[in-house]
Amino acid sequence: MGLMDLAYSMYESRLSRALPRERMPQHIGVVVDGNRRWAKLAGTPTADGHLAGAHKIVEFIDWCAELGIPTVTLYMLSTDNMNRSAAELDQLMEIIGDTLDRLAESRPGGRPVRVHPVGALELLPEPLAARLRQLGERNAAADEAEDAAEPADDDAETVTTRTGSIRRIVRRSRERSPAVHVNVAVGYGGRQEIVDAVKELLREADSQGRGLEEVAEELTPGAISQWLYTRGQPDPDLIIRTSGEQRLSGFLMWQSAYSEFYFCEALWPDFRRVDFVRALRDYAQRQRRFGG
Repeated sequence: MGLMDLAYSMYESRLSRALPRERMPQHIGVVVDGNRRWAKLAGTPTADGHLAGAHKIVEFIDWCAELGIPTVTLYMLSTDNMNRSAAELDQLMEIIGDTLDRLAESRPGGRPVRVHPVGALELLPEPLAARLRQLGERNAAADEAEDAAEPADDDAETVTTRTGSIRRIVRRSRERSPAVHVNVAVGYGGRQEIVDAVKELLREADSQGRGLEEVAEELTPGAISQWLYTRGQPDPDLIIRTSGEQRLSGFLMWQSAYSEFYFCEALWPDFRRVDFVRALRDYAQRQRRFGG
């Protein structure tokens, strides 16, 4: 370890120790941006950038587990990204699938990882869509086993989504809810999510024989929230975007109404733990007003 690395390690440790644990976010969203630029700067194929970004995702979830952050949403592939070349998409789909399998099998800090796909799986190649559905089913089975092993909890329930089932997440101690819940936004678009939520709401109302006028009278933000891809989960407290870009690009448009935002210059494969700790420190120092 060089002198600079040692200095960074000491600085990072000092920052980590100073983080107020009671002010840590319960849900972090991340726009993992910059893989292609990283590859271009390194003079390597684009796929190498995506592979480096995939390794960083696994490392990032380790950091979250270590710091006790229970829910993470990763923006991995947008609906707009589906317009890239077939060659790049083929490689990217394979890397995404392998990364999610690796995450699902990992136990960072001894904590299981629950991978929950969010997005329009019908837009994806069937092999990847099938892997994502399988992960959703595995997530539901693991939650059922966890429920059976724990005392009954009136605050917990299972919520059925378009991509499987997920246990409703409530604020609870690390001991009561040891898993790290990782939402992977693949084939995801924020506008499409809202459209899909409204469609599901209307279909449910129709199945109950309720008329359009009745639905319109009862329509509230909360009613729509119940049909989002992430229903049953807390909205993100903090959203981080790497690569220096300062926009959401349609990420969690509905859920981020009161989120705090942090933009980092580092490209995603270069994102370090010290960068993450700085983001958490910045978040902890903010006074959240929730529109007030």
